[in-house]
Amino acid sequence: MVNGRQLIIGGVNIPHETGLLGHSDADVLLHAITDAIIGALGMGDIGHAFPDTNPETEGIASTQILADIYQKMVEKGYEIGNIDATILAEAPKMAPHLQQMKQNIARILQTDIANINIKATTTEKLGFVGRREGMACEAVVLISQV
Repeated sequence: MVNGRQLIIGGVNIPHETGLLGHSDADVLLHAITDAIIGALGMGDIGHAFPDTNPETEGIASTQILADIYQKMVEKGYEIGNIDATILAEAPKMAPHLQQMKQNIARILQTDIANINIKATTTEKLGFVGRREGMACEAVVLISQV
């Protein structure tokens, strides 16, 4: 978490005094979902697909990253079954933004919003998340062949 950056989670710009530092817009939720899709396809990880050494992707929106991986998934003949993700953050509160996050993800992945579940929790002040130094996210994605 650093000053001078917007906090973008799930494609939503959330008002907060700090944002996540990263090569892209550092959307921790979309990165976790993207990485889960890449993993389910057996294509490595987000760092191989979008290396932070590539100046062309500096500042890229994570919505674009997810859309690009979605296209690769479709080209391989798969569709989204469902997604379950958990955001770990001490602050700010995510609950007011979860529905918009779900809508954004469903639109990008061309799936019903009912297939997207996002929840948020704190770490009760433990670790780097609890100290508000950063955030984390875990995501599980079910894909199936069309």
